[in-house]
Formats: sequence, C-alpha cells, structure tokens
Amino acid sequence: METVLNCTSGTLDPYAPSAAWPWDRQRAAHLYRRLGFGAPFQVLEQALTQNPVSLADSLVDAALNAPLSPPPAWANWTYNDYDNFTEQLEEQFVEWLRTWVTDMLDNPLRGKLTLFWHNHFVTEFDAYVCPSYLYRYHKVLQQHCLGNFKEFVYEMGKTPAMLVYLNGLQNSKNAPNENYARELYELFTLGADNGYTQQDIVETARALTGNTLITAACGDIYFNPFDWDNGPKTIFGQTGNWGYGDVVDILFEQRGEEIADFICSKIYRYFVHPEVDENIVSGLAETFINNNFELEPVFRQLFLSEHFFDEAVLGVRVKSPLELTLGFLNESNLPIGPEMKELAIYTSGQLGQTLSIPVNVAGWPGNRAWISNSTLTARWNTIAYLMYVAFLQDAELYRTLAQGLAGDPNSNMPELVAGAIIEQFIPIGLQTPELYERAYIVFKADIPENYYATGQWNLNWETAPYQVTLLLDYLNRLPEFQLA
Repeated sequence: METVLNCTSGTLDPYAPSAAWPWDRQRAAHLYRRLGFGAPFQVLEQALTQNPVSLADSLVDAALNAPLSPPPAWANWTYNDYDNFTEQLEEQFVEWLRTWVTDMLDNPLRGKLTLFWHNHFVTEFDAYVCPSYLYRYHKVLQQHCLGNFKEFVYEMGKTPAMLVYLNGLQNSKNAPNENYARELYELFTLGADNGYTQQDIVETARALTGNTLITAACGDIYFNPFDWDNGPKTIFGQTGNWGYGDVVDILFEQRGEEIADFICSKIYRYFVHPEVDENIVSGLAETFINNNFELEPVFRQLFLSEHFFDEAVLGVRVKSPLELTLGFLNESNLPIGPEMKELAIYTSGQLGQTLSIPVNVAGWPGNRAWISNSTLTARWNTIAYLMYVAFLQDAELYRTLAQGLAGDPNSNMPELVAGAIIEQFIPIGLQTPELYERAYIVFKADIPENYYATGQWNLNWETAPYQVTLLLDYLNRLPEFQLA
C-alpha cells in the first residue's frame, strides 16, 4: 500500500494571496489542472489578473450552468432499431466517447467531475453493451455531479447501465442478488466494512428486488411488482416493508456521518492530495451534512480554500491518461479537432483508461497505479506521438507557443524561452540548477554557441519549432511531467 506524506497546511478559509502564498502562474496552472485538464498560457495570463477566489467561484458557476451534452439520434434505440447491431454499436460507442471528450474540453470542471463520478459509480460498457444505456448513464453523471448526493445515489441505481452491470435485472424475490446492495454500501456510500453488516446487505437486496421487466434488448427496464419481495426487512435496525426509495432514505438517515466522511475523503484524495488531511475532510463533511448532502457547497468550499492553494498540494498527483493527453494538448495550445480527439481517446485507452470501461467495479485505482515500467514508456511515446502529429499538421504552432510563453516574438534569450516552457508544463518547476541547465542544452540543440552569445539566434529562426519539440520531448520524459 502506497504511503504519501501530506505536508499541507492552511484551512478551509478562503485563499488570500500573500507574499508567502502568492497568486502566481504555478497556482493558476494548479487550479486549471485540478478543476479541468490544464489551460493554454493565454488563459493563465488572464487568470493572474483576477482574484483567485472569484476565479475558482466562476469555474464552479460555469460547471453548474453548462448545458448537458445533446442527446444522440440513437438515445432511445433498442435492439430492434438496428439494421446491423455490431457495426452500428461500435460507431455509436465511439461517437459518444468523442462527445464525452468534447464536454471535458468545452466544460472542464463539469467534465472533470463527470470523470470523477464515473470512477465512483462504476459501470462497464462491456457488461451492458447498449449505447442508449451509456448515454443515459453519462447524462445522470452530468446532471448530478454538483447536485444532491442522495438524489444522485437514487437516480444512479435506476439507470439501465447499473441495473444490468450489478445484476439488478436479475434480482427477484425468488432469487435475490446481493451484488448492487453490497456495492451500494461498500463502494458508493460508506466504504468497505464501515457501518453495515452482511445481514444488512441481505435485507437490502430483498428491498431492491423487482426491476426485472424488459420488453426489448437495450430497452427500458421496468419495475415488476410480482418480482418484488414485499415482506418485512430489517435494515440498519429499522424494520418495515421497504423498497428501493426506503433503502436510500434509511441509509442517509442512519449513516449520514459515515457517508459524508467517505465521500469527502474520496473528493480530497482526487482533487487535493493522495494522503487525506483528516481536519480538512472533517470540515468538508460538516458542510456536506449541514447542506443536506448537496455537493456544490462542498466543492466550492474546497476549491476556494487556502488549503487547496497550499504549495505542498502542487504537483503531488500522477496524471491519469486522459489528464496526460488532454492536458498536454491544452497546455500546448494545439488545435483539438476531431482527429486529435480520436487520438486522445485511443491513446488514453492504450494507457489503461478507456471511458466507460474501468478495470473493475472499484474503478481505476489512480495516482501511482498509473505508473509502471511498461506504462511509463508508453506514456512517453504517447506524448511524443501527439507532438509529432501536431508538428506534421503545423510546425509553426510550436513557434507560436514559445513566443507567447516568452512574451516576446523576437526573443533571443534561449534560457528565458526554455524556462518559460518549463514553467508551463512542469507543476513546480525543476528542482536543481543542474536540471535547468540540461534542459537549456536540449533546447539549444546543435546550434553553435556563438550564435546565442552574439544574439544572432532568436525565435524567428527556422529551427525554433524543432527546438521547442526537442525540449518538450525531453520534459515529457522527466518524472515531474507526470504530475498534476
């Protein structure tokens, strides 16, 4: 089990920039990496002119107000609507992943939250194999990602994707299936072995029976009262003729504190630091309970806090494959058209993160689990490939990137240019002068030193785009590049 030292400080009070805790490019980049998938340098420059608390507040507002992804033409298709199920299935699956990634880019925080909850309320497309189910599942994630968590739990349990994935469709009074009841407690609300017993699972499974009626493959799943166990059940010490809604009510009434601690701890590990600060989580949990399990106040309190902007929080999480690929494209300010979206989806999948297909019901472990000897090499090659594709499309994009970061289109100071590129892509910079010097040497390439010494070289040289790619590929292979 990994141990990561948490040396953070600061409280949940709103962040107030100071000489010790300045509002600078590092913290601005941190905000956009954690609340989305990075940002171009122009966005970071604009961010520095704003109050950080107001900016974070506006990002939450934008997530709340973002329109849902438009429904596809096949949103309500059943198997009977297909001419060629296998072929059209694949087309629709890819179409929706492209839509999903588009939302991540267009609505960064809403996209990040949707991804977070996708890895919490896990379903696997391979288990239900219905594009209409995928769309409806994703819609619930978008609708409730900043809403009321109790309603989120209730609605998620009714989605066809979840009913099929965790065997609710087979859960009848004559053959109760405990799968969803167990995961409802262990993974979705309380955490493993935290406030429930095996008998609670047994009784809950009985209460959840009855969602067994389906008239067409990939069609709606209906409640069948003849398959529902209408006998008395005892859940968390309360006895009654409970059904699904009763289960959710009893769970939140009887185990509210446990739910708040479990969910706020998970939010903290994902958005702040892999090692939980119990005091901070306790404060978030109190906010969660006091607001009747509304998520928005919790996220707003966290993202506006001085704790969130503590220097010790910067660059402590390993990027997921989607954070790696989309973050690089965003931070490079490269055009992200259909081809690049397809590449981001494909390469992220090759690195172990295909949207709608987590590794198992517990989801992707995340953080350091993303890195191994084989995946690290693959991550290097993935970024190198994305760079290569963009270079072939328009090499001048790399010159433009360097000119913007340097703040001077005619800069003839290679160390300044390379330093600005490093600051854009490495969360806390390089840790020693020697590391910076190596990066400068890479950027200078094989151009004789006298051209730099005399000021003849500048960013308008023909070699400049190539030099930028050399430096980016060098940075890509540093451990610091893998962090967010």
